[in-house]
Amino acid sequence: MNDGVAPSPATRILWRSAEQESVERFTGARTRDGWQLTGLAVLPVDDEPAQIGYRVDLDAGWRTRRADVVVDHQGGNRRITFEADGQGTWSVDGDGVDAAELAGCLDVDLGFTPATNTLSIRRFGDGVEVGETRAVSVAWLAFPELEVQRNEQSYTRLASDRWLFRSGDFTAELAVDPDGYVLRYGDDMWTAVLHRTD
Repeated sequence: MNDGVAPSPATRILWRSAEQESVERFTGARTRDGWQLTGLAVLPVDDEPAQIGYRVDLDAGWRTRRADVVVDHQGGNRRITFEADGQGTWSVDGDGVDAAELAGCLDVDLGFTPATNTLSIRRFGDGVEVGETRAVSVAWLAFPELEVQRNEQSYTRLASDRWLFRSGDFTAELAVDPDGYVLRYGDDMWTAVLHRTD
């Protein structure tokens, strides 16, 4: 059915990570209520060939409302589901997760992909000038541990298409496209080897 509204362009990226020995196919697109990010990463988990599929549903303000992660490898499937109200309250379906620890977080951060860095970058938008830094608290799925925990991060705008990301002692420069999707993360953590929007 055609309601007369032109479809929003979708962005498709193929990322390669030398550090994680992974490749990932990613799609980011507008939905009726906000945005949706999906991806499939193929990489080693516990010294076994594995794949991790995910879907992140976002509201119009780029706040996480739901994230589903499915890890498939020789040890069996594992599913982790995040749900959030967009105001900082979370519930997480996973082993031993204390969702109260995530109170106040607006973003999910999946440690095996650069896809979720876009959430903070898009929400900051043009409200952050070059040289400015913004701090965020995120619900972080650490990789390779696949443990959910709170993580404090910051983003410093270096140019219209570059950000410096910090988490604890870790730093990485991010190069992004005009929509805030990562094209390069650090030196060889992730690189977009194909990038299409239509």
